[in-house]
Amino acid sequence: MAEARALAEDVFGGSFESVSHYVDILASRGVDWGLLGPREGDRLWERHILNSVALTSMIPTGSTVVDVGSGAGLPGVPLAILRPDLTVVLLEPLLRRANFLSLAVEELHLGDRVRVVRARAEDHAGGYDVVTCRAVAPLDRLVEWCTGLVRPGGDLLALKGSSAEDEVVAARSALRRRGLSAAVRTVRAHSAAEPTYVIRVR
Repeated sequence: MAEARALAEDVFGGSFESVSHYVDILASRGVDWGLLGPREGDRLWERHILNSVALTSMIPTGSTVVDVGSGAGLPGVPLAILRPDLTVVLLEPLLRRANFLSLAVEELHLGDRVRVVRARAEDHAGGYDVVTCRAVAPLDRLVEWCTGLVRPGGDLLALKGSSAEDEVVAARSALRRRGLSAAVRTVRAHSAAEPTYVIRVR
């Protein structure tokens, strides 16, 4: 945990105090409210924070981002902290999670460019440069729910595990029906961090 925290300090630089505050919120209220398991506390930096911001290199400067099924705010909140150029919507249908997100955004002073919207992806009207999602659903369902949120020329970026290639294969027909392509990228928040697998749909 100490090594991952040190990597995060290197990645976040002047924003490290803010992301550290967010980790404290996750480790306390996030666990208390059931958004994270009690065993996740020791793995927050590596498994959640560094994993979330690994895709930062795939998001163009000044993008509008919607984080679908944001849950505890991953990856949307760490991305917003790291990238002050981004405007982020945290899209979450469940009331308790949306309340958690609203409190976190307020405590982290992100309200000028981060907004919490309580809705399902398929019911949300809006167009974004980038749609992110993490541990929400298999790719074929994500494509069904989320592609209507992506502006022309934009991307759906789905954070996945090591079986990402298998998900692309399984979603082939859903992608073909919509004229979409998908490719797996392996990215890292830091050269010494664990790899993160991202499916980019465009």
